[in-house]
Amino acid sequence: MAQNNTPKAPKIDKTLSKFNHERNDPYYWMNQRDSADVLKYIEEENKYCKSYFLKLDPLVSKIQGEIEKRIDPNEQKSPFWYNGKLFQARNEEGMEYEKIYALKNDKATLFFDENERAKNQSFYDLADWELSPNNKYLAVAEDFKGRRKNTISIRKNKTRAYLDDRIENSNGDILWSNDNKTIYYIVKDPQTLREYQVFRHEIGTPNSEDVLVYQEDDEKYSVYFSKSKTGDFIFINCYSSLTSEVLWLDANNPKSVPQVFLKRKQGHLYAVTHHGNGFYIVSNDKAPNNKILFARTIPKSLSQCEVFQETSNKTYINGISSFQEFLVIQERTKGLNKIKIYPFESRETKYIAFDEETYYLGLAMNDDYKSNTLYYTYNSMTTPSSIYAYDMSTGKQELWHQKEIKDPEFASSNYNSERIWARANDGTEIPVSIVYKKGVELSQAPLLLYGYGSYGITIPDVFSATRLSLLDRGFVFAVAHIRGGKYMGEHWYENGKFMKKINSFTDFINAAEYLGHMGYCDPAKIYAQGGSAGGLLMGAVANMAPYLWKGVVSQVPFVDVLTTMLDETIPLTTSEYEEWGNPNEESYYYYLLKYSPYDNIQKMEYPAMYITTGYHDSQVQYWEPLKYVAKMRAYKKDQNPFLFDCNMDAGHGGGSGLSNERKEIAKVYAFILGMENKIK
Repeated sequence: MAQNNTPKAPKIDKTLSKFNHERNDPYYWMNQRDSADVLKYIEEENKYCKSYFLKLDPLVSKIQGEIEKRIDPNEQKSPFWYNGKLFQARNEEGMEYEKIYALKNDKATLFFDENERAKNQSFYDLADWELSPNNKYLAVAEDFKGRRKNTISIRKNKTRAYLDDRIENSNGDILWSNDNKTIYYIVKDPQTLREYQVFRHEIGTPNSEDVLVYQEDDEKYSVYFSKSKTGDFIFINCYSSLTSEVLWLDANNPKSVPQVFLKRKQGHLYAVTHHGNGFYIVSNDKAPNNKILFARTIPKSLSQCEVFQETSNKTYINGISSFQEFLVIQERTKGLNKIKIYPFESRETKYIAFDEETYYLGLAMNDDYKSNTLYYTYNSMTTPSSIYAYDMSTGKQELWHQKEIKDPEFASSNYNSERIWARANDGTEIPVSIVYKKGVELSQAPLLLYGYGSYGITIPDVFSATRLSLLDRGFVFAVAHIRGGKYMGEHWYENGKFMKKINSFTDFINAAEYLGHMGYCDPAKIYAQGGSAGGLLMGAVANMAPYLWKGVVSQVPFVDVLTTMLDETIPLTTSEYEEWGNPNEESYYYYLLKYSPYDNIQKMEYPAMYITTGYHDSQVQYWEPLKYVAKMRAYKKDQNPFLFDCNMDAGHGGGSGLSNERKEIAKVYAFILGMENKIK
């Protein structure tokens, strides 16, 4: 379905040289944010996209309606305990944002209204909200632009009045000292957006008096902080992809100076959990899949720690959480999550696990250190999310909350989910999770294959109420757990990064080929989807195997890899060297050049593509997909639909509010369904 009046971007030659190699980038000029030429070209692309969707708009509206039919407009999220009080987030019909209620004696009292805060704003995101330990104050971090530059405000809960205190340009994280009048916050580098400074602010004092508590000077590292469940420590976590270091503060003394827990050592990643009897440390020292160490006091070195749980080649330790009487350990074996409960008194471990092919299992909000109740969440690709309250003493559990699908025609039993193992070019078995509606003739069904495969992030196999609009129209949905994530453990990540990154792309291609060859779908009707680093995946597989995809959906895609990684002024670049490699080294330069989607666009036929971005994206700058689209228009030799959709009020996570979120999903589905001529 080709269109006339295809946008055409001006070319201005720009030679980029490195290691005696030259690249011409005629669209380099597009990084001039807010320039008239940039805005004009985006407007042309958006108009072109809008004109294409005119015929699909009824379907977009219909899918949006289906989503709204399934999800209760007055949906109530799972209640959770926080600071000894019970809270619940709720949606209310006609409202774009959530309201948070305090629950007591079967009575719900409005505690915080995001809608009120979002009034007259084109974008709104509540990044964090934190109660002071005595519950008298509420600190909120809010983004009104989409650039993830958050404003912190402080409210007195008794009067609901906001104090004059106002902190701009924080990363959105907040922690309270136990004195109930000091908050800690994190500041980003204004140029690179690296989170590198921790400040403390005392209520009622001017921002100019805020104290710099810690600054991370190594550009490979960022910082985040956390408070121990015991309430005794604040931990400042400095991390890169390969190395971490933890510093501690006395949470009872806001003027305490950060002290190093274990000094950073290249390649050592660790995290600290405090317990009344000492410190439990998840460490990868000589333990790729992690081990758990214990130290009764703050150790001076690893040699002063004893091994609490040895490492395993088969089981990856995801993390730990401490309670007064129990240690909770999250593990993953062959991609499946388990929760191990270790009672300090009896030392007789118990497991929470499910005998299914694929599911998601994780911890919910567990705020109370002294509690014997563990709240955990379970769902699968066919089963909506459920929160269970598990008594760690007795092993008894009860359903605490379950997400309901409002559509009376929905039943989990109408759908099948399974996990299959595709074979990669090098013989590695790639796990792929699929879901489809019972009765579908798989060998004739279209398929949407989703992937990510970077930063060690594992895409969970979870239920999606919105996805039913595809499944009910005969689609198969699949997630390829490719290398670059940690689905199968640390080695899975190591074999999909640096000079092995191309494994991520070939795994995805091989998974698609396997699904088609083995009759899990019609091989002529395979669609691919990914976002951010998953958008890099989309760009790479479109170049490497364009014949394989009927359509590709690429969201906020990281596609100009080489140029971005060579420009240290672009946000987040230097900290990414430990993921992709530093192209200022010749070997990495040429390896990145081999797969960088923008640099490898060829004069050939490509599949239909729908590319989305947000103009205020701080993670992947808008000009990456914009340049990619302009070059693709000049190179591609087909008449397949090729669309670029730039939300001028959005950041990396898309537009804000329920309507925008659902419309964006509906447009993706409508684009795919339109390709299948399923526009009813």
